[in-house]
Amino acid sequence: QVQLVESGGGLVQAGGSLRLSCAASGRTFSRYVMGWFRQAPGKEREFVAAIGWSGGATYYADSVKGRFTISRDNAKNTVYLQMASLAPADTAVYYCAAGPSWVRITTSDGYNYWGQGTQVTVSS
Repeated sequence: QVQLVESGGGLVQAGGSLRLSCAASGRTFSRYVMGWFRQAPGKEREFVAAIGWSGGATYYADSVKGRFTISRDNAKNTVYLQMASLAPADTAVYYCAAGPSWVRITTSDGYNYWGQGTQVTVSS
């Protein structure tokens, strides 16, 4: 069992930046692919970014490429999402997730564990 807890959400103005953190339990954190998803009211959960076990492999949704950066610190059992140039379309609840492999990293069924989410609101 892996527990994930997101933090760092809040209200920011368009064009601003925000850094989300996801703290994971267990010493096996480094064995998991980590991903970030987001979900706005009335919309399906949307893939944002993923990072491999070592942190060397990353993948981003087209909507956030060049603006968001995913990283991880395995010693701290923490994954981060640095968000820049934020726009109102980025407003959503952001979830971190842990999965067993690089397969299906862009879909929810590719992950086994989920955090409770943190709200990000971007004002115009």
